[in-house]
Amino acid sequence: MTSSAQAASAATSPSQTSHRHIKEGFFSRTLPFWLLLPSILVLIVIQVIPGLFSFFLSTQTFERGEQIFVGLRNFERVFSSSAFNASLFHTLFFLIGYVALTMIAGFVIAQMLNRKLRLSAFYITVIFVPWVLSDVVVGLIFRLFIVPDYGLFSAFFADPQIFPPRGISILTTPAAPALVSGVPFPPAPALIYLIFASAWKALPFITLLILAALQTVSREVIESASIDGADGWRTVRYITFPLILPTLIVALFNLTLNGVNGVGLVFSLTGGGPGTATEVLSYLLYTIGFGRLDFGRAAALSVFMAVINLTLILLTLRISRSEREA
Repeated sequence: MTSSAQAASAATSPSQTSHRHIKEGFFSRTLPFWLLLPSILVLIVIQVIPGLFSFFLSTQTFERGEQIFVGLRNFERVFSSSAFNASLFHTLFFLIGYVALTMIAGFVIAQMLNRKLRLSAFYITVIFVPWVLSDVVVGLIFRLFIVPDYGLFSAFFADPQIFPPRGISILTTPAAPALVSGVPFPPAPALIYLIFASAWKALPFITLLILAALQTVSREVIESASIDGADGWRTVRYITFPLILPTLIVALFNLTLNGVNGVGLVFSLTGGGPGTATEVLSYLLYTIGFGRLDFGRAAALSVFMAVINLTLILLTLRISRSEREA
């Protein structure tokens, strides 16, 4: 009886084992997909579907309550408008100033904190405060500084000896006459002030990001360079900077994406003014969509900005991959 059971078990075990291996192999291969499936579904609902609907809206217009297909006419209307051209130049100038100021200030502050100063933990905590504030709150705070008559800095900007001939008001002084026709340069004081406010808001995250990268640089390498006669600038240029370059690239593109898409600070600080002097692309999108209720043109502009964002993301991934391979 025992030998018969063993023979039956031996006869059936290969097929059962094979079936079990197939099931385990399928489960092992597809486990990452099932773990990621909830996140994928959320992204589809909040990203993919609204993105496809925006592209659909960009080919439509609404007249007298009727939805009419217009093809690429909304894109033509957006790209041929003077408001788009002006906002594009405003965005470019804002990005250059915002990214440069934040990266330089963040790198300098991170270098100082990396020297293990007394109360470094306290300084890091204080620096991190602006990051937890919303864009709208930061805009309101900086607006209170420059409100005419009772703003903290209003008397400073209104002093004709500092800003001849009659002083300036950040919220009302228009831009100087353009040096080149069709190019809004030099910018209005409000746009420069907006750059400083945006840099103050983004500075904590960039500083901590660079500080974390600096702490991975070996002290022995820095000391060896110092012994070999390298001064502080050469050490930073030839040793520190190349070692933390991947982090700097991530910080650079993070700032660029935030600068292209951010609208809260513009909304609460300047409202796009004076006139349209601080009307960047993101605020122009808000104005067209919610101010004029022209959802077709707003969707066309959003598709254009989505292409910019996708290009920046792909470029970031490409550069990061190249750095890792190098």
